[in-house]
Amino acid sequence: MIPYVQVLMLGGIVVSAFFALRSKDLLVSVIILAIMSLLLSIEFYILQAPDVAIAEAAVGAGLSTAIYVIAIKNSSRWEK
Repeated sequence: MIPYVQVLMLGGIVVSAFFALRSKDLLVSVIILAIMSLLLSIEFYILQAPDVAIAEAAVGAGLSTAIYVIAIKNSSRWEK
């Protein structure tokens, strides 16, 4: 059961990273990057590293997403 969940999580991480790179809207890219970070923290939890999972969720999905959104707010949103 667990290997199927790991493969599903890893596939979701790869797909979300691809869509984050391909998006022309920077805010959409940041939201997809936060989703990727949450999937990565779930993968760390499955791999029995809960301390790394909590750090990834807090820093990767929380803090860096907030910093990116503030930076986008102070600049142009769309890529040219």
